[in-house]
Amino acid sequence: MVLIQQFKQTVMLRAQRDPAFRLAMLTEAINEFLAANIELAKRTLRDYINATVSFERVAKAVEKDPKSIQRMLSPKGNPSSRSLSQIISFLQKKEGVHLRVKAT
Repeated sequence: MVLIQQFKQTVMLRAQRDPAFRLAMLTEAINEFLAANIELAKRTLRDYINATVSFERVAKAVEKDPKSIQRMLSPKGNPSSRSLSQIISFLQKKEGVHLRVKAT
């Protein structure tokens, strides 16, 4: 358990000081959703939120309860497309980016 806490702390510290790392985390979460790797996408998005803005700020921005956002992104969570798009929209604005899908 100590190792997990150290890892989370390391991720949080890096996200706080490295904008490229934050953007990579957000981009990876969205890419995983698009690739239908839902569990990995939710975990990555949850880690991103924990390391950056907090569930409270996200919840306030999308007018939902913080616990509801946490449940949506939990392993058993099932976020609606509307809720997910609201969360991603807020996070893009917070990062000052607009991510687009590009076919490869």
